[in-house]
Amino acid sequence: MKHLFLLFGLLALNAGEVVASKPFTAEDMVTMKRVASPALSPDGNSVAYILRSTDLEADKGTFDIYLTSSLDEESKPKQITTDPATDTSPKWSADGKYLYFLSSRSGSNQLWRYTVESESIEQVSDVPVSIGTFKLSPTGGQVVFSASVYPECETLECSKEKSEAASISKQEGKLYDKSFVRHWDHWLDGTQSRLFSAKLSNSPFTDAIALSHSLNGNVPSSPFGGDEEYTISPDGKTVIFTLRIADKKEPTSTNFDLYEVSIKGGKANNLTKDNLAWDTYPVFSPDGRKLAWLAMDRPGFEADRRQLHIRDLKTGKTDNVTKEWDRSFYGFQFGKDGKQVFLYGNHIGKNVIWSYDLATKQKQQLTDAGYVSAFDVGSDKIVYQYDDLKNPADLFIMDLNGANKRQLTHANQEVMSELEFGDYEQFSFKGWNDETVYGYIIKPADFDEEKEYPLAFLIHGGPQGSFGDHFHYRWNPQTYTGQGFVAVMIDFHGSTGYGQDFTDSITGDWGGKPLEDLQKGLAYVEENYEFVDTDNACALGASYGGYMINWIAGNWSDQFKCLVNHDGIFDNRMMYYSTEELWFVEWENGGTYFDKPENFEKHNPVHFVKNWKTPMLVVQGSKDYRVPETQSLATFTALQRQDIPSQMLIFENENHWVLKPNNSIQWHQVVNNWLHQWLTDK
Repeated sequence: MKHLFLLFGLLALNAGEVVASKPFTAEDMVTMKRVASPALSPDGNSVAYILRSTDLEADKGTFDIYLTSSLDEESKPKQITTDPATDTSPKWSADGKYLYFLSSRSGSNQLWRYTVESESIEQVSDVPVSIGTFKLSPTGGQVVFSASVYPECETLECSKEKSEAASISKQEGKLYDKSFVRHWDHWLDGTQSRLFSAKLSNSPFTDAIALSHSLNGNVPSSPFGGDEEYTISPDGKTVIFTLRIADKKEPTSTNFDLYEVSIKGGKANNLTKDNLAWDTYPVFSPDGRKLAWLAMDRPGFEADRRQLHIRDLKTGKTDNVTKEWDRSFYGFQFGKDGKQVFLYGNHIGKNVIWSYDLATKQKQQLTDAGYVSAFDVGSDKIVYQYDDLKNPADLFIMDLNGANKRQLTHANQEVMSELEFGDYEQFSFKGWNDETVYGYIIKPADFDEEKEYPLAFLIHGGPQGSFGDHFHYRWNPQTYTGQGFVAVMIDFHGSTGYGQDFTDSITGDWGGKPLEDLQKGLAYVEENYEFVDTDNACALGASYGGYMINWIAGNWSDQFKCLVNHDGIFDNRMMYYSTEELWFVEWENGGTYFDKPENFEKHNPVHFVKNWKTPMLVVQGSKDYRVPETQSLATFTALQRQDIPSQMLIFENENHWVLKPNNSIQWHQVVNNWLHQWLTDK
């Protein structure tokens, strides 16, 4: 059966250009330049953004800020920061005369600014601690920023002194009397992320006013929180921020609330105390009369639908304006006239932008393909960051109605002209309960329709996530198609972008519906794509995907010639007692392990180890405190004690993700070698 593959990429070779001939590799992926954080100038004529380059010798990324015209298609981007230090978070002043940004060039992360007219750069802050994020007051003259400080300290200098004393102390023990004790990839050191405000002047400010200190809580911070967690009113008088109380309930709570405080400090007022679930992403309407935010309904559930709520600040009336719209949103912005809201989120294997008219309640999808990961709305244009399965991220611009799309940056034009990528298409089939399930198939870069190809079967994590039309920098299927494999990805029950019921369906059934979807998806591929050798296949997954690899090893052991398990769960019981965010495992299993052990044991991979026989590569980051390394050590022990061919790759300084450039290259080298060892190239 012949298939017409959809060419989703936006880049094309013009007549006369050299035809690409080099298959895409992990080295290409790691060293590609990455655009991020687009910021449209107030007059709409310029776009500031971050460009990350990779220095393999230094084993790190370098971050600089660029400007490009949104009007002149022939203009070239202009690099405005050249210091070896990290420069991030570009934001325009309200009058467009300055571009503010964070830089580590002074030895700690401080606020700096670029003057557009003179092209000069000057330091704006010189506080004793590093600034994490910031936002400028719409009226000018003030800034709000976040910083990690010791909550018992009344001054920033006190936090600096305590931090310095801790760094030189010969006593290394940390004593805890409540959870959290560690989070993501670090042990907690007693600091909390807090908000501050400061006045801007001609000389760097050295101190600030505490805004969130009246509450014993954490403003969301790295690696998952950012400046989207707080906002400043159009009149510059009020700050709204997201905070969760840091008490003994914190590891089991998703109760983030919105708090209101004067930009001059004082007592903070809880605006969303009636909602015990997640409230976040506050945004004022342009006229300051309304406050909008994203909210979940169900306490304790991190993958609940994020819905748009809007409150009239005069009457107090609050409307859930997307209640009947079965999608979950990552973020949003008001249009400049306040009549429209622009939102983005996952939608049937893509990440798209919609507009929503607040008066007519009409919505319009503005992008159709690929993955939008950031955008900024101007008076008549939207600049957005777009990528897809054949193209890394670049900046594009379009009208407010989605018309006249145009590419602004070509960050990897030279290297892209030398590379070959596999064509791809989205497909659907009847999965569990005959419900529609979607997936993607990506051909090898040098595809020959007469050949039959081995298969890399990729399983996403989350589990409430998606492998879609996205140029991923860790799990990129083109790194496998460049090696001569077909890649297939299935968005099984539990994935996002297909409605909340579909997402909810995995809870309490980790080894049920998803496994059936994967089995039926592979059967569909076998029946409909003659060039795929499904008997010559390897399954790969991380996090929940790694859990599924262990589950497959015990419950679908005859299908795959090899398996790759990255940071996957081996034993649900010990996962409960060793992970940090307990709200997740308690929601997914309907309670604690000591109250509901049967729920945890229902789909526990450890009970099926005797069925294992498929060769497995196990990968783990030692600083992964989400799925601790004992899970992978146990997996490897189970393999070795049964004489099942196996390898274990440990990264002692990586967390749940492999982020260092050279480690990423090594990860792919080892994984690809494992696939080539067990799969036959026909």
